[in-house]
Amino acid sequence: MRCGLLAALFALTCLSASAEVFTYVDAQGNRVFTDQPRGNAKRVPMATSNRMAPTQSSAPAAVSPKKTEEPPAFRYDMLRVLIPEPDATVRSTAGEVIVSVTSEPGLQRGHRYRLLLDGKATGEPGPSPVFALSNLDRGSHTLSVEILDGQGRTVERTAGQPFHMLRMSLAQKRKVKPCELADYGQRPECPLKDKPEEEKSPFFRIF
Repeated sequence: MRCGLLAALFALTCLSASAEVFTYVDAQGNRVFTDQPRGNAKRVPMATSNRMAPTQSSAPAAVSPKKTEEPPAFRYDMLRVLIPEPDATVRSTAGEVIVSVTSEPGLQRGHRYRLLLDGKATGEPGPSPVFALSNLDRGSHTLSVEILDGQGRTVERTAGQPFHMLRMSLAQKRKVKPCELADYGQRPECPLKDKPEEEKSPFFRIF
C-alpha cells in the first residue's frame, strides 16, 4: 500500500501543472492518481502553483558614475598685440623691440600672459603686458600672445601677427650719420679705436 502511494505521488509530480488529476482505488486497494478520467475516478482539486514567473530584479541598475566635468574656462572678449602693429617695420641696430599686449577684460586673478615669437615662448609667463625683446634676427617674424590659467592651460591665444625687423649694420649707420669727433666712444657705431688722430697745429711755438 505504501509503495503504491509513493508511486502515485511520483506520477502526480510528473503531471503537467495545467492538467486535471483524478484518483481512484484499484482492485488491489491501491490509490491511483492519473490524468485520465475513469468511471469511478474522482477529480482531485489542485492548489495554486507556487512557482513564480521570472521578474526583473528590483535592485537598481548599476549606473556608471558621471565624470566630473570641469567648469568652463573664463573667456576673454578680446586679446591682441598692440605694439608693434601688424606688418610694422622695426628699425634697430641691436634687433630690439618692445611688445605691448592687451586684453578685455583685464587679466584675471591667477592668469598670466606668455609671448610667443615665431611660435616659441620668449620666456616664463607673467602678469606684465609688456615684453622687451633683443637681438632678433633681421627679417620677418610673427608675434602672438596667450593667456594661461593657474593650471597652465591656455585660455586664449591670438593668431600670429607679422612684423619686420630691419637691422642696420654699424657701417650703414655711420654712412647715414657720419661720426664726429665727439661721437667716438659715445655711439656704438663710433668706437674709440676708430677715432682719428687730431691734427697738430703748424704754428707750434718752441720756447
